[in-house]
Amino acid sequence: MSQNSDTLELDYRVLQLIEERPDISQRELASQLGVSVGKTNYVLSALIERGLVKAENFKRSNNKAGYLYLLTLKGISDKGLITARFLKRKVEEYERLKAEIADIQSRIEE
Repeated sequence: MSQNSDTLELDYRVLQLIEERPDISQRELASQLGVSVGKTNYVLSALIERGLVKAENFKRSNNKAGYLYLLTLKGISDKGLITARFLKRKVEEYERLKAEIADIQSRIEE
């Protein structure tokens, strides 16, 4: 399962937010993620298609139908793998930035 950095981060963050608040709306997710509602819908649809999340209808207090997003068993399992990949990418990014900062500092000191 090869994922680019942006997709991996969105998958990680969506799974994390859904786990914390299964009743979160797509609009709230989009706001938390800093992406459009359309992009959020696309990511959620992909996670549902991959069998990581299931959506169940429920009634909100203002009488609008909403969804309850639940991690499936596969979603719980894959969330661990996605988290490990996400952490690995962030550590690699940190190491690159640390090296770049050291290089810039050495140039300033010359």
